[in-house]
Amino acid sequence: MTVTDEFRAARDHLVSLQQDWERAREEFVWPRFEHFNFGLDWFDQLAASPERRDQDALIILEEDGSRLTRTFAQLSRDSNKVANWLRERGVRRGDRVILMLNNQVELWESMLACIKLGAVVIPTTTQMGPTDLTDRVERAGASWAVAGVADAAKFASVPGDYTVVYVPGVRAGSEPVAAPELPGRMCLDYREAHASSDELEPETPTGGDDTLLLYFTSGTTSKPKLVEHTHTSYPVGHLSTMYWIGLEPGDIHLNVASPGWAKHAWSNFFAPWIAEATILVCNFAKFDASALMSAMDSVGVTSFCAPPTVWRLLIKADLTQLRTPPRKTMSAGEPLNAEVIDQVHRAWGCTIRDGFGQTETTLQVANTPGRRIRIGSMGVPLPGFEVAVVDPVTGEEAGEGELCLRLDPRPVGLMRGYYGDPERTAEAFRDGLYHTGDIVSVDENGVFSYVGRSDDVFKSNDYKISPFELESVLVEHPAVLEAAIVPSPDELRLAVPKAFVTLAPGRTADAATAAEILGYCRTKVAPYKRIRRIEFLELPKTISGKIRRVELRSAETRRSESGQAPEGYGTEYREEDLSLDQ
Repeated sequence: MTVTDEFRAARDHLVSLQQDWERAREEFVWPRFEHFNFGLDWFDQLAASPERRDQDALIILEEDGSRLTRTFAQLSRDSNKVANWLRERGVRRGDRVILMLNNQVELWESMLACIKLGAVVIPTTTQMGPTDLTDRVERAGASWAVAGVADAAKFASVPGDYTVVYVPGVRAGSEPVAAPELPGRMCLDYREAHASSDELEPETPTGGDDTLLLYFTSGTTSKPKLVEHTHTSYPVGHLSTMYWIGLEPGDIHLNVASPGWAKHAWSNFFAPWIAEATILVCNFAKFDASALMSAMDSVGVTSFCAPPTVWRLLIKADLTQLRTPPRKTMSAGEPLNAEVIDQVHRAWGCTIRDGFGQTETTLQVANTPGRRIRIGSMGVPLPGFEVAVVDPVTGEEAGEGELCLRLDPRPVGLMRGYYGDPERTAEAFRDGLYHTGDIVSVDENGVFSYVGRSDDVFKSNDYKISPFELESVLVEHPAVLEAAIVPSPDELRLAVPKAFVTLAPGRTADAATAAEILGYCRTKVAPYKRIRRIEFLELPKTISGKIRRVELRSAETRRSESGQAPEGYGTEYREEDLSLDQ
């Protein structure tokens, strides 16, 4: 049996058990390959098959209504051209390649080409500036960078011994585009690649444990970590992600995620193509709920995944605009509150299923297809993952504690470690477990619920406070678009919950709004959890869109020490100064 046959057998078994989680958990065994190359051993095999060669592998819709499509066969040939061209220019197995492209076809061509060559990909958002790029070049040891022509110019002040491949964003044969000005730096025009041969002769087999991806985390609490994945940990590990989504051959899957971050690779690359599904990308500069739903209708989306922020914006629009709702709806990135799930179910007749994973892993815990879910829960462990909940103090298993993965047997969908950081790696992989750093609770039925990051949960008056629980209440109020809860120092209670809120359009940041929101929350939570302070501002976020609670906590500490609002912050409203009779 070839590796392709073995991989397909594992995939087919999971697809057949999508409605039977118990059997899937019991019967699924990770395929473990000595050699595996997702581009050569899977994608190219699909492209050569009569069933898939003419199926659209990728559809990109632009704001102006234009559409780009590529079949499996076309993408296979075009990525071969890029691979041959890169190899002719000197790219070798193990070379580190920064991939800094928007949602454009060259992103998928380049990713496949690098996989086929055995080059190590460093996915990077186009929002990065020279300082962040310098960090990536230095820590990851990059010797190549593939970037759009405008972003390539950012490398002018980035030191290092590397070559820049610039992508003008127009096809071969079009008008010449000026190369970026990078004195002393070798620059290559990506369009030249399409003159190369579309027949690729592989070199030595790709080791399953060879490094494939180096991901910089979003850095919500510290300097970004550098996560190392192999040619199996993501390409094979995302069998679990495919199972959570419920993807099947022929599905059309839309995932709202920005290039450069792990979720883009999860659901805009690996999981759909593992399932032999079509990837749809809506390449819109700004979020527009109506435009998004119109695009979904035009293509016939069957599967849709979006982060909580997008779901919250969607429910503020008329969801009935979507005439043909997807059968499968998912959310990931941060937990989604129950109110959003309920509204979507009423409008579309489907239930948004949460999933939990990390840059370091594929999907670990999720609400899976066919299971009756408890609204607001994370769900259950996915096939291939053995989960433990460990008390952070005693190290014993508990009903609430840190979510950990057992390492015997080690799940395939788990990083090798933190590249160049043995101390951090040892800390994460200790006591026979991988420690996620996330606090969860588990009920008598084995269903998990999210509590918060271990460094976000805090105590007030000796009661444990879960920021996520209070944030879920806040975003149910119509005036609240987004919210973050952090501890605010208090002489009597040590700390009290404070809400930082981004208001919905049309709402005024004043005492009346503060009283309205705090009064509403008072009726929804127990007295010891009460939100006692509130401030309105645009929440600080990482480039990947995650709220930087560490920055908000620091601001509260500075306010407490100085008695004044830190720069960039404004008026704080306290419950004792407001009338909360609403």
